[in-house]
Amino acid sequence: MVKTNTFNTLIYTMSDLAAKQCLPCSGQTAPLTGDALKQLHAQLDGGWRVVNDHQLEKEYRFEDFREALEFTNRVGALAEAQGHHPDICLGWGRVKLTIYTHKIDGLTESDFVLAAKADQVVGTRAAEP
Repeated sequence: MVKTNTFNTLIYTMSDLAAKQCLPCSGQTAPLTGDALKQLHAQLDGGWRVVNDHQLEKEYRFEDFREALEFTNRVGALAEAQGHHPDICLGWGRVKLTIYTHKIDGLTESDFVLAAKADQVVGTRAAEP
């Protein structure tokens, strides 16, 4: 769903972000900052943090190692399909994703798209910390 705010700026919901595809970065794109960064962050489900205006981080919790590993493998397949790869830290009952665009050492819209897609992959199987 696409909405506009009082400034007629497009506002995407999380499902809109998840419906998009990650786009390759040319390296000429400037990292997102300020309001653009805040607007995209507001469209993600809870738990995502913007760290130092540089990267997105979220930790997912699971019942056991097997569930965490299954999620890791699903995110890995998603990353390959999107051509955009997060840093993944797997532990017993938890997975931490760190997402940013390495080519520009910062955040682009594709990082938020991948974050929204990761939340769809987990569905209802994980509880947030």
